[in-house]
Amino acid sequence: MTGGSGIGSSFDPDRIAAIRAQLGKPGAPAPRTTANAPAKSNNFTAVKQTWLRAGVLIAGFVALLYGIEGVDTLDHNQLDNAGIHPRTADGLPGILFAPVLHYGWPHLIGNTLPVLVLGFLVLAAGIGRGLAATAVIWIVAGVGTWLTGASGSTHLGASVLVFGWLTFLISRGWFARNIGQIVLGLVVLAIYGSVLWGVLPGQPGISWQGHLFGAMGGLLAGWVLSGDARRNRRGDQAGIIASPR
Repeated sequence: MTGGSGIGSSFDPDRIAAIRAQLGKPGAPAPRTTANAPAKSNNFTAVKQTWLRAGVLIAGFVALLYGIEGVDTLDHNQLDNAGIHPRTADGLPGILFAPVLHYGWPHLIGNTLPVLVLGFLVLAAGIGRGLAATAVIWIVAGVGTWLTGASGSTHLGASVLVFGWLTFLISRGWFARNIGQIVLGLVVLAIYGSVLWGVLPGQPGISWQGHLFGAMGGLLAGWVLSGDARRNRRGDQAGIIASPR
């Protein structure tokens, strides 16, 4: 062990006293540090990774849709029978399978771009949250269609997810009072809002029940998944009311 001073040069009483004095002044600027730079870099890296994962996941999902439709074509469209058959026991498995099945290539191609765009936006805000929202939409749309669809009809297609993702993106910012999400929701509404007419009955060959309950599932997901933000907001408001004047 080599000799030297018992305490290193970093232990400087004058320096420590100056830092304490600086921190003790309410209006004084914080000591200059480079600690924030790595934090910002880490945040950017995390966002970039989330966006990359969101892109890979939604691209993989679309590839799955095309693969299933390819198998369905080779099988003479027999997979279409696995869609939702309202109020029949045989139609219950369709709640799980209907969103990945389509009535031919034109049906799938028409859904591809909305699935890519809206699915990516839902996942890009958080993979876990996006998957949870998708699960809620999937189940609500399937069960609602099974309960209310016309007897003897078959319902399938990823458009139920499109309607759910759309209303989720539009509503979640309002529920959470998040300005950034509200702006994104308004942009999405301006671009895709016209498709919401698809929740109305009267269009032959269109499962308006699936569209309606998909949209309702998106609203429910927006409400449920903004619970933390709503609770925090109520807590902040309660604190303001209870604080002494």
